[in-house]
Amino acid sequence: MGLPQLPATEDESSVSVSYDSWLLKHPSALDTFNQMMSIARGKKIVVCLDYDGTLSNIVENPEKASMTDTMRMALREVARHFPTAIISGRGREKVSDFVDLDNVYYAGSHGLDIAAPLRSPTYGDPKHQSRALDRKGNEVVLFQPAKKYLPAIEKILSTLNEKTRSIQGVMIENNKFCVSVHFRHVRDEDFCTLEKLVNSVLQEYEEFRISIGKKVIVFLVLHAAFSVFEIRPDMEWDKGHALNYFIDTLGFGNSNNVLPLYIGDDRTDEDAFKAVRNRGEGFPIVVSSSPKDTAALYSLRNPLEVNKFLINLVRWRKNSSSSKSFCQNFEEKTQKDWLLTPISCAE
Repeated sequence: MGLPQLPATEDESSVSVSYDSWLLKHPSALDTFNQMMSIARGKKIVVCLDYDGTLSNIVENPEKASMTDTMRMALREVARHFPTAIISGRGREKVSDFVDLDNVYYAGSHGLDIAAPLRSPTYGDPKHQSRALDRKGNEVVLFQPAKKYLPAIEKILSTLNEKTRSIQGVMIENNKFCVSVHFRHVRDEDFCTLEKLVNSVLQEYEEFRISIGKKVIVFLVLHAAFSVFEIRPDMEWDKGHALNYFIDTLGFGNSNNVLPLYIGDDRTDEDAFKAVRNRGEGFPIVVSSSPKDTAALYSLRNPLEVNKFLINLVRWRKNSSSSKSFCQNFEEKTQKDWLLTPISCAE
């Protein structure tokens, strides 16, 4: 996680000083929790989170990025008290399988594949919104603005699988509306070959863009904070748009009293941080154990601290005098129409 690490010539004390200085601008959300909740009191909090590196640790094999039972329990409790959504670069169904909670909303492919409780009159073209049943039989609104790109994505996947076959360590991941080319295990001397190959494939698809992001791999003489190429349609839609879409479909689009909370660790989460800040109120929280450029206002070091923060959030809600009234209002509002799954609020 985070930006390129400091060169090996830096000693641990230098790293510590650098991180401590960074914390002055991005204080720990655990250390400042009481101050944050004093701002949140009486507000309608909506919780949105990234998955990899936020709810789960980064692992060698992306297919095994499971949450801990403790994290799942904390997230389940958060979703009982607040409308909660996962906004991931993973395929929506894949991240839904990882999280395995029915009281959480899901967006995959960096927000290009959303299962929401209602239609959004503001943030989504009606032609891209359709009612459907998810795999568990829950009625949802699917928002999929990149459907027309699916045939091209299938061709890109096929071509990449064929052309990267000779490069050891490459993993091609199909995330439905985007493609991830993982190179964590690619040898340094093969990286340039892979990069040129991926770029050559994309030259035939002008409607797609490629970005590089996620996690640490040694490349040349630097420690770069990246290990995946992200290929997706070049359209104006990202995690920030997805966050606003969820807020709108939850019925809070025109509310002046909603406070979004977004937690994420990746470059793509910066769009969501900016969306929170553009709303004028909310808590953008970056997960990073090292200094990095970010639009987030607060920080947490790792998924373990995210877990603690979520537990604190639940405890605060249970102790809050506004808990009962908020949950009742939320239930009444969402149950007026069909929704993803009933929301249960504890006393």
